[in-house]
Amino acid sequence: MKEKRRNVVMIVAMVVLCMGLTACATTPMPAAKKTDQQDEAREMAKMTLAQLYAKNPDAQGAVRNASGYAVFSDIGFKLMIMGGAKGAGVAVNNATKQETFMKMAEFQPGLGIGAEKYRVVFIFEDPAAFNSFVTSGWEAGANAMAAAKTKTAGGALRGAIIVSQGVFMYQLTEEGLIVGVSLTGAKFYKDKDLN
Repeated sequence: MKEKRRNVVMIVAMVVLCMGLTACATTPMPAAKKTDQQDEAREMAKMTLAQLYAKNPDAQGAVRNASGYAVFSDIGFKLMIMGGAKGAGVAVNNATKQETFMKMAEFQPGLGIGAEKYRVVFIFEDPAAFNSFVTSGWEAGANAMAAAKTKTAGGALRGAIIVSQGVFMYQLTEEGLIVGVSLTGAKFYKDKDLN
């Protein structure tokens, strides 16, 4: 039992170290690769929003009339008692159409084995909340997300949870199904390489 626990701890430590080294890479990105990754983020956002609108057509008006929105694609993994996720996305200011490319990282405690992909859509009704999100980033602690799960929106934002005043969030499967939000320990921040 001790041997098994030690192996799990070593594997988790290696995964965390690899994620940290990737995040600390300082080599400038070639222009062609930067453009490709920006285009991938735009295409992912377009597909995700189309899936959201197919499930909730009123969400299109909510996104269009908001101060801004952000869309992320995430792949998560679990190995025994630990897990994590890494993703990328784009935030768009509806007034200026300026894009801010972003990253996300998530720590997922709990039992399990496997990987899953999902998408996250934020809708910002408040310009200050949007600006804070793209300039300072945002962290979703387990307690904050547990509280947010009890506050669901209605009308055009049916299926979204209220993350904070004027900020709504949908979590979708890769197939576009709106699911209950399961983010814990997530951090969203500006991608220095793509902006």
